[in-house]
Amino acid sequence: MRRRHVYLALLAVLTVCTLLKSQKRFTYESVEKGSTAAFWQPDWFSIISGEINRKRIHLRVDGQEVTDKRFPLKMSAEGHFLIPVPLLAEGFSCSAHVYGGKRLVMERGVTRAEIDEGSRVLSVNGKEVSLEAELAEEDGLYYLPLSAVEQAFSYKRDWNAAANTMELTYIGRETGYLPDRYDYREAGRVPRVKNQGSLGTCWAFASLMALESRLLPEQEVSFSEDHMSLRNSFHMDQNAGGEYTMSMAYLLAWQGPVLEEQDVYGDGYSPRGLKPVCHVQEIQVLPSRDYEAIKRAVYLYGGVQSSLYTSMVTGKRDSRYYNKSQGAYYYNGNARPNHDVVIIGWDDSYPRENFSVAPEADGAFICANSWGGEFGDEGYFYVSYYDVNIGIHNVLYSRVDEADRFHHIYQSDLCGWVGQLGYGRENAYFANVYTAGKGEELVAAGFYATGPDTSYEVYVVTGFEGSAQLGRRRRTASGKLKSAGFYTIDFETPIVLPDGEKFAVIVNITTPGSVHPVAIEYNSPDKKLKADISDGEGYISFRGTSWERVEESQKCNVCLKAYTRDREREEKHER
Repeated sequence: MRRRHVYLALLAVLTVCTLLKSQKRFTYESVEKGSTAAFWQPDWFSIISGEINRKRIHLRVDGQEVTDKRFPLKMSAEGHFLIPVPLLAEGFSCSAHVYGGKRLVMERGVTRAEIDEGSRVLSVNGKEVSLEAELAEEDGLYYLPLSAVEQAFSYKRDWNAAANTMELTYIGRETGYLPDRYDYREAGRVPRVKNQGSLGTCWAFASLMALESRLLPEQEVSFSEDHMSLRNSFHMDQNAGGEYTMSMAYLLAWQGPVLEEQDVYGDGYSPRGLKPVCHVQEIQVLPSRDYEAIKRAVYLYGGVQSSLYTSMVTGKRDSRYYNKSQGAYYYNGNARPNHDVVIIGWDDSYPRENFSVAPEADGAFICANSWGGEFGDEGYFYVSYYDVNIGIHNVLYSRVDEADRFHHIYQSDLCGWVGQLGYGRENAYFANVYTAGKGEELVAAGFYATGPDTSYEVYVVTGFEGSAQLGRRRRTASGKLKSAGFYTIDFETPIVLPDGEKFAVIVNITTPGSVHPVAIEYNSPDKKLKADISDGEGYISFRGTSWERVEESQKCNVCLKAYTRDREREEKHER
């Protein structure tokens, strides 16, 4: 009890000191040795910060929770709040990237802020601002003093020590955060243009170019389109064409990506046994024709894969819809899209007169193509906002993890989201059962949201022996997903899996407006797809009480993956 009283007293002192510091009325130098005002000891911050960080700080921005378990807000041993750079995009609609391994550049609207690693001087539109702590790297993450966000983008903080919550409120005057024009070529985030040649592999080139842009400028890599188009589970010829759902299935199944140097393009051969160099754990399907969502994704995260129709098959062909001298394309016919590109920017004022056929108004997306540097402006070109196909299908590769974040994947849907299943309403339960390996703990689950604003609850059953046990589930996570797509849900607490025993992952999903909310894999004659449904043990339920085996009754697999880590490796890492 005494220890608790001491902790509460220290917490109260810390709160007062933090408030004083945030109001610039408290500095180390202001308390002289021997002064009666010296009630505060620096070691107290070290003690209290450890307890605060252990409980995890909750971050709220303008009333919205933005906390991410992978990127925790924390307090330093000196009592300074530090924010990980990856949280800036989601929390503050701020484009934030580290260039050259040392210089952080943050952009939002008309504001540009820069700071070097190890520096306490922040430049905001050319004006220098002093900070109480430096930009520092720790365990692969860059941490920025929270005061830098306040100074650069006009936020006011409110620290609630009792709730361990930091609330930030915008007090500036800007109403928008997207500029009128943005171009990866100027921002230093542009992916390298490649050439698909005469093969029907634009889908693979666009997918991997978008993925490469997601990693830029921090990581510059070149992935293998040859491997994606030959080593997937669809077993199609490279001349047969493809679509983004094939890319999603390949990446989410950890079949790739591999490096281009491991499997070069165009020789018709792809070696076996190559391992992915990273794991794609989230892919968002953005709403059709939502240009603000597309721009936001490009600005904050990475290039967006989209589609258009063209009669051209290489950069050397002509089309009446393409103005070669301006590198500008606009199609206003009735044909469906047949070619994938990557949106890497936009220009709201791009002149309509630059197109061969003038659209109704100015404005265009800046796109990267896969026809080599001879096409357009070294492979990049403009597509009018009013093109009938651009912006209908939009894919963002939004989460890319290191290959060792999860050690094992459990799955039965190698072909991914082929169709949907349900009970004629927006809600359903579905589950997959797997047999655990040795010494593992369950740390995450992954599944598709088949429409926007999908809410979910994830449950787990260990020691599974039959479908009757699915009712004895325990909830491990819940939330809401804004866009359709595939999402990995990290568990707050790992679940130890008994060696060799079955376990079940269960999801209760609700997708507004849907009648079949559960993504499934099945044999689809329309898509010339023959999926293997013998490798799964999946279930679906109307209310989560009575369950049917989908492989038997529906001839399909449910798309629900599980991710584990080796306990022994975790313990060694912690030591």
